Amino acid sequence: MDPSVVVGLVQFDVVEGDREANLTRAFKGLMKLSEAGCHLAVLPEMWSCGFDHENLVSHAAETPGIVERLRIFAARERMVVAGSLPEWVDGSVVNTLYVVDSNGEIKGRYRKLHLFTPTGEDTHFVAGREAVVAQTSIGRLGLMICYDLRFPELARGLVLDGAEILVVPAQWPSARLAHWEALLKARAIENQCFVVGVNRVGRSGALVYNGGSQVVSPLGEVQAHAGGADGEVVTAMEAEVMAAFRDHVPCLEERRPMCYSRQLTEDL
Repeated sequence: MDPSVVVGLVQFDVVEGDREANLTRAFKGLMKLSEAGCHLAVLPEMWSCGFDHENLVSHAAETPGIVERLRIFAARERMVVAGSLPEWVDGSVVNTLYVVDSNGEIKGRYRKLHLFTPTGEDTHFVAGREAVVAQTSIGRLGLMICYDLRFPELARGLVLDGAEILVVPAQWPSARLAHWEALLKARAIENQCFVVGVNRVGRSGALVYNGGSQVVSPLGEVQAHAGGADGEVVTAMEAEVMAAFRDHVPCLEERRPMCYSRQLTEDL
């Protein structure tokens, strides 16, 4: 991880099915972050179209062109950009978190492992099959999407594979916003790493979203919080904070996996 990484979050109302409106809003936010000197910018989950289930195939067909726009933007502004989009893979749609590096190269393509069955994600998407750590010009990013946050095994595995920053785009409803806040802090504290969570605002059918996008330090401190409104937030993540805390409390080095649950040990 670079000594100091300026990160920016774009929190906005993802309009279901309206790609043009969403792209206009997203790139406006990305430009603001570039002007603020950000090295890393993160967008919400499914930021181009939302969960427009009836038209996912057509939205996925547009994703390659959207990613190309991101590549051009990232290279021009010298900024790493991350956010999830629908992707067409082998006859099915997957929820994919793309990471575009500051030279325009795609450095990460993570397909959501855990699909949220209460809202029927499993009937519209196919789950991914592997965890991904993206090696970028600013450091190693561990990739997660929304519901993945409830699975500590995934976060721990990413950190053991070298992730220094966990990136978590989401569409996390307000009814469970307290869980979002608690889990972001938990994943940061237990893994002694930075966590960047980017949620949306607005409404989609019966679901209401109140944002709460934030950056949490390895000590569990909220460095930046977007509140519940449309907007961008910026903060700096200092590598020495992570290194100093890991030296002071070496829990990652003092793990004893051979003594843990047999099932957990086999999974890891």
